[in-house]
Amino acid sequence: MGNLCGPCFKGSGEAELITPDLQTKRQQMAEAAQRRLQEQENRGIKNPESVRRNQQKALERERMENEAGQTGNTALRWTQD
Repeated sequence: MGNLCGPCFKGSGEAELITPDLQTKRQQMAEAAQRRLQEQENRGIKNPESVRRNQQKALERERMENEAGQTGNTALRWTQD
């Protein structure tokens, strides 16, 4: 009598234990790590895109100053006496 429910539940448990292959698992782990890095970078910043634009502008400005300094064509600067 106890054997009546055995065949009903025999196959269902095996299907749930299948794990993804190694390549899929690595890809999922890499995506999760990328998401964590993104979240960590954006923590505490209301507008992360604005911060990126400001950083790009600062880098561009610094690059232009370096190029101007190397060629000797420095721009006039305002000084207070």
